[in-house]
Amino acid sequence: MRLHVVTGKGGTGKTTVAAALALALASGGKKVLLVEVEGRQGIAQIFDLPPLPYEERRIAVAPSGGDVYALAIDPEDAMLEYLEMFYGMRRAGRALSKMGVVDFATTIAPGFRDVLVTGKTTEAVRRRNRNGRRVYDAVVLDAPPTGRITRFLNVTQEVAGLARMGPIKNHSDLVSSVVKSPETAVHFVTVLEEMPVQETLDGVAEVRSAGLPPGGIFVNMVRESQLPQSALDQAATGRFDPGELVLGLKAAGLADGAEATALAEALAEEVVEHAHRTELERAERESLAEAGLPSFELPLLADGVDLAGLYELAETIRTQGAA
Repeated sequence: MRLHVVTGKGGTGKTTVAAALALALASGGKKVLLVEVEGRQGIAQIFDLPPLPYEERRIAVAPSGGDVYALAIDPEDAMLEYLEMFYGMRRAGRALSKMGVVDFATTIAPGFRDVLVTGKTTEAVRRRNRNGRRVYDAVVLDAPPTGRITRFLNVTQEVAGLARMGPIKNHSDLVSSVVKSPETAVHFVTVLEEMPVQETLDGVAEVRSAGLPPGGIFVNMVRESQLPQSALDQAATGRFDPGELVLGLKAAGLADGAEATALAEALAEEVVEHAHRTELERAERESLAEAGLPSFELPLLADGVDLAGLYELAETIRTQGAA
């Protein structure tokens, strides 16, 4: 795979997973480009960098060597580049930009904005150096949320009413040939909750129906169970005995008498709640399995996602075979 498109419902950690995937793919001496298109400067925040300009620059060294470059695509700059590439009108394009024509054009034809940003991404996928070698071993695209991903990637259909021939149509066809190729994979990020899982399943179905290639499902922020399965089964069926907790608290010298009983009852409620959540997560895993895609699980980081945590997630991705 050369183009990895990462999408997911808001709040699932889509940008974090995209960044970790880029690090994992670059491991071992490769060169990977990480692209964002929503103007949130999420990549800069994750890597603790100042806001990124519209240029490709190295932002991280991957485990075992390798470089991660980043590009924050600005639709206006992408349009100026497009005008220069196809019409030789960069200077005129800047004049149009000052007049607000660029914003006007992308407002009345939102599909054109998507063509610009996906076009810049797929150009990086195709780009070669003077020796004929690919400039990047892989490109990771931090894409829009799941609800918009099919429309975002299905550029040929989106510009059908805008241009039926000429450079715009040819450009969109070229973009589509990359996006729908066997070298592209659309990955989904979710958490083990009902709404994100259902949105993921809907997104997979939409991507498939549009002829786009689904990749894998990244289950993010997974919490490991702290209790043996036997205790969880007892708690889920209402057979958990707080008396065992009382004995344990007394034996450990943590509490005694009425205090031990009260503490044991509070802990028992926590155990029951934990058991129910574990059962719900098991059901959501089974739902995700129905999509028939590879699934990768990333742990919930207790201290949050700092740079060290990002490298930890990258190593988890690599060891699970997702990169």
